[in-house]
Amino acid sequence: MKVSLLVTCLGDALFPDVGTATVRLLRRLGVEVDFPAAQTCCGQPHFNSGYADDARSLARHTIQTFSGSGKVVIPSGSCAAMVKLEYPKLFHDHPVWRRRAEELAARTHELSDFLVNVLGVEDVGAKFAGRATYHMACHLRGLGLLTEPERLLRRVRDLEYVPLERADECCGFGGSFSVRYPEISGAMVRDKATFIEKTGVDIVVATDSGCLMNIGGCLHRRGGAVRTMHLAEVLEKT
Repeated sequence: MKVSLLVTCLGDALFPDVGTATVRLLRRLGVEVDFPAAQTCCGQPHFNSGYADDARSLARHTIQTFSGSGKVVIPSGSCAAMVKLEYPKLFHDHPVWRRRAEELAARTHELSDFLVNVLGVEDVGAKFAGRATYHMACHLRGLGLLTEPERLLRRVRDLEYVPLERADECCGFGGSFSVRYPEISGAMVRDKATFIEKTGVDIVVATDSGCLMNIGGCLHRRGGAVRTMHLAEVLEKT
């Protein structure tokens, strides 16, 4: 099987190791991976901030960039949700582009979705020694991916999985939400950090770089020892 990687803006600018881990993991599972170099922002920040025309422009570019691809894999639930759920809505008055958006949406998968529901694997051959908990990114709920990341983590050899209290509660990032409402965002991530620290784990795992950035920053400011890792970085280890 051949897939194209949509690496996301945060992945490209701040978390390049996540993209690298995703490619290594997929290749280990026998998947051929390519990277359309013309890709850029999916348009989610513009869409969330009310700039629909700018979001549509970026959506058109993304649709065209991946028009020659087969399945598209995204190591981010939020960006996957943008492509799968919001692109078709952006073009509700544009029949041709709506069909193209729906076609891309149908072959686009968040990483854990691709592993569990397309490849049909939960044990990816990963090995990671340590205690870990898992924060569920909000957009996974919209995609219907309620258990896939946790199922993958539970099959990692030598990893002691510790459930997180209120794991599915937002960390407070929400992209521009954290900028517009910093007090609310800060209170939410402090709650999240408290629950994480109570577990006594070594690492907290998430599927979105935005969550990792927000949670990791809070944990660092509190002087804690818990590290953040993307799901792909854990699953890539052998």
